[in-house]
Amino acid sequence: MKRLQRVIALMLSGLLLTATLAGCGGTAASAEDSGDRTIIRIGHNQATDHPTHIALLAFEEYIEDRLGDKYDVEVYPSELLGSQTDMVQLTQTGAIDFCVASNSILETFSDNYTLFNLPYLFSSSEAYHAAMDDPEITNPIFESTTKAGFEAVTWIDAGTRNFYTVSTPIEAPEDLKGLKIRVQQSPTNVEMMSRLGGSATPMGFGEVYTALQSKIIDGAENNELALTSNGHGDVCKYYSYDMHQMIPDILIGNCAFLDGLSEEDRAIFEEGFDLVNSVERQEWTKAVEEAKDKAENEQGVTFLYPDTKPFQEICTPMHESLIEQYPDLKPIYQGIQTYNEQYPAEAAEGGAEQ
Repeated sequence: MKRLQRVIALMLSGLLLTATLAGCGGTAASAEDSGDRTIIRIGHNQATDHPTHIALLAFEEYIEDRLGDKYDVEVYPSELLGSQTDMVQLTQTGAIDFCVASNSILETFSDNYTLFNLPYLFSSSEAYHAAMDDPEITNPIFESTTKAGFEAVTWIDAGTRNFYTVSTPIEAPEDLKGLKIRVQQSPTNVEMMSRLGGSATPMGFGEVYTALQSKIIDGAENNELALTSNGHGDVCKYYSYDMHQMIPDILIGNCAFLDGLSEEDRAIFEEGFDLVNSVERQEWTKAVEEAKDKAENEQGVTFLYPDTKPFQEICTPMHESLIEQYPDLKPIYQGIQTYNEQYPAEAAEGGAEQ
């Protein structure tokens, strides 16, 4: 199945790239018409029951309801257009118009995104949401990739990232020692894993299940939905709420496509981007509860709630190092700290963190 998906992705990516190169003056694939309508292609790596996909379908319905005489929106789930890295590159060139990318991948395109990858950057889910809803915090980061040909149009809640393992319960940092843990493909995540004593194993998300099943890796780190939507809970039997990161996924759009929209159409698209954010967040809350119930009662996953302070103490020196390396990020970092003071972590929050 995985090989078939890869073949489809390569074939479709090739066709899309050919269409892009054949366009006049680098015009994106969105210039293709379906009758009198412009085709808009959106790719992501989640299953069709995932909140991200549900939110993008709401976007499709909204745009076609308001502008259906002009646009035909097509949503491609489950890495049908390739890995997230592939899709970012396709969006960059204009072969597709939008894709959902992890913040960690975008770190490789702009150093500004490194900030959101810091472990223990946000004190609570309330601080996380408030900061991500503040344009003064997000705009300098979202607009930092325009020279690369794309920009962020909204953020998507991806919950709290935690460690989960095949057979070793993680109740303290020392439990990670010697374990090969899949992390997202970013320098920040590799450094975090190294500091915590594990062996970082960067790989694409689509490869994780097979790597866990074949014991190439001992575990991974992600939110609860990875256990159920992606089947990781069939292999990994311990999920530990160390709560090391709250990293958003990002919906990015090709700049040429966005800049080519009329003022009226762009306003409707902006409303659609806001809809993606609100629908996904509503669906996320429900999906996490359902995932925990299924993982515990059907997959046999044990949820652990360790003291997070030892993990945090090991990782927080990364904050000072980052600000020293990228001083322009200091005002944004300080803005986040203001929200952390306003919304501190609650003692009872623990695994209920979204």
